[in-house]
Amino acid sequence: MEPQNLTHVSEFLLLGLSDDLDLQPLLFDLFLSVYLVTLIGNLLIILAVTSDSHLHIPMYFFLSNLSLADISISTTTVPKMLANLQTHNKSITYAGCLTQLTFFSLFACLDSLLLAVMAYDRLAAICHPLHSLVIMNPRLCGLLVLVSLSISFLDSQLHYWMMSQLTFCADVKIPHFFCDPSQLLSLACSDISTNNILIYFIGTIFGGIPLLGILYSYTQIISSILRVSSLGGKYKAFSTCGSHLFVVCLFYGTGLGVYLSSAISSSPRKGAMASVMYTVVTPMLNPFIYSLRNRDIIHVLWGIITRRT
Repeated sequence: MEPQNLTHVSEFLLLGLSDDLDLQPLLFDLFLSVYLVTLIGNLLIILAVTSDSHLHIPMYFFLSNLSLADISISTTTVPKMLANLQTHNKSITYAGCLTQLTFFSLFACLDSLLLAVMAYDRLAAICHPLHSLVIMNPRLCGLLVLVSLSISFLDSQLHYWMMSQLTFCADVKIPHFFCDPSQLLSLACSDISTNNILIYFIGTIFGGIPLLGILYSYTQIISSILRVSSLGGKYKAFSTCGSHLFVVCLFYGTGLGVYLSSAISSSPRKGAMASVMYTVVTPMLNPFIYSLRNRDIIHVLWGIITRRT
């Protein structure tokens, strides 16, 4: 087939999770419900943090930003999938595909960086409890979020630049429910060896370094907790970072699962189903993980509900 430049491709076809027409209504209802729960749960977290001055501390400031990133990453992928399921139209325009890819890269990277920043905040709170609010002052907190957003923007622009340089054959069917960079690479007719190297390099830098930062923070946190003499003190110290640790395991665990499933399985559809975990399910679960055992957030949300009634 004659390759054609990406700028001349008018649209791609997102094949989604299944071709079974009988499953389409079920998938639509399921993902619509998950998306609404994601929106409501994360918006409630943001509402609670912004409405109560007692929650204006670094931990909840970063949590509200993480909730905003979770809403954004779900909104980047799920509404288009719902529209395709409802209309039975699998197409996405060239501009729409690149836009979706760019924003997905931005918010996925932002999620990773915010989790690393939150780990550093927990390190300051547990290892330096008397000076934590001085260390994590409002200026530094704002700067950390701004730097995370700037790095994520750079990551998204690198992904956009790489994908815009590809040439494609006539077949532009993407066996996924969103424009995943790895799937676009697999459709390219041009030499992608340089692109593959860049993808792994970018993934190592923008994903690996935050993970190393998280591991370092928890190494220091565990070392500090072990020096606490009382069992109650150890439990109290660990309980302050238990939710964050669970979210980190969920985020990186599902991401690693997607990578391994795509490497082991020859079926792109299985990789797409695995991607549902970190693009759809994880953003939905994060508000529950952070709020169910957090009395401060539950108290504020209950106060908001009772005032409305």
